[in-house]
Amino acid sequence: MTDIVDELKWRGLLALSTDEDALRKAFADGPVTFYCGFDPTAPSLHLGNLVQILTMRRIQQAGNRPLGLVGGATGLIGDPKPNSERTLNAPDVVAQWVERLRAQIQPLLDFEGPNAAVMVNNLDWTQGLSAIEFLRDVGKHFRVNKMIAKEAVSRRLNSDAGISYTEFSYQILQGMDFLELYRRYGCTLQTGGSDQWGNLTSGTDLIHRVDPQAVVHALGTPLITKADGTKFGKTESGTIWLDPEMTTPYAFYQFWLNADDRDVSKFLRIFSFRSHEEIEELEKLTEERPQARAAQRALAEELTTLVHGGEQTAAVVAASRALFGQGELGDLDAATLSAALSEVPHIQVAELAPVVDLFAEVGLVASKSAARRTVKEGGAYVNNVKVASEDAVPGKEDLLHGRWLVLRRGKKNLAAVELR
Repeated sequence: MTDIVDELKWRGLLALSTDEDALRKAFADGPVTFYCGFDPTAPSLHLGNLVQILTMRRIQQAGNRPLGLVGGATGLIGDPKPNSERTLNAPDVVAQWVERLRAQIQPLLDFEGPNAAVMVNNLDWTQGLSAIEFLRDVGKHFRVNKMIAKEAVSRRLNSDAGISYTEFSYQILQGMDFLELYRRYGCTLQTGGSDQWGNLTSGTDLIHRVDPQAVVHALGTPLITKADGTKFGKTESGTIWLDPEMTTPYAFYQFWLNADDRDVSKFLRIFSFRSHEEIEELEKLTEERPQARAAQRALAEELTTLVHGGEQTAAVVAASRALFGQGELGDLDAATLSAALSEVPHIQVAELAPVVDLFAEVGLVASKSAARRTVKEGGAYVNNVKVASEDAVPGKEDLLHGRWLVLRRGKKNLAAVELR
């Protein structure tokens, strides 16, 4: 492993640092105990969170000790949103989400060896704290003029929504987390997204006020943007979650497989654990033979395996190939096939109609006459079998798992019919 600071910079993961030279020295003198926090404001983490988890994984692999904090306390409040107050979730709901998030983080860190990861929950040091103790022991170290200057707070102060004292106080709670982990574990580095920089530095400022001799650091990763202007981690169907019940492994795989050529180099560097040489070779292949989508395929397989496991990856790769005529649709299990077909145009029908009617109804062609022309030209397929007759009507024996027909026009245009 090269110097971890240089590694993070090469991968485009170092946007902000309290003192890069001091941080580089701390790593060289290491090991460094560091933490990153995740609030349970939803039942699953998403791709933006994955950036942070994998950054932790890289820093751990360089010989440092990670603390994964799931905020059972801060999750009851939530950091300030850009334009409105968060909806507060019930404590029992937040407690359930804490466990779900822990289960998503743990497989991605190493919990054995000299730099074994530790999972922590900030509810452990806040639930017994009285309001008076909080104000006397922690609140007194914060200056309101600096608090309102933080970007997240100032943005809300200048909006119609304003900001409640609850969300205004969030940065104090996050600052207290860093102080507590500094005291309990000797933690001297906090990592997070650059949009959280104000909250990250609230912790370094608090530690310096309590212990002026302390040497602590904050590191901010950049916000990831897509070349087409759409938000990273979002698709037409919504956010890409890590929970397979919220985003199927097939949809997760397809997100990476469909990455824009202009984005895939950046995504490889940020998310892949391949060597510099391997990544540069994939970047070269993208430039020379973009139609092969070698980089996207490599990234999709690596990330799906990392998050969902090798078995699920094999299933979705098989489904992806089978849908486009490169494998047996009948070999796919019902769950994988259903997940795959939910990502393509599909309709439900009460009874099976002629193929030309189904092609038109699902939108693969503009009209029944266009469907007949497609059949005549040899470009219509049902379950990867070429349709030979314009009058063909599929039977129930053609249904996959007694439920689905896969329609294809040409090589790439897919749709599905589901019999209710």
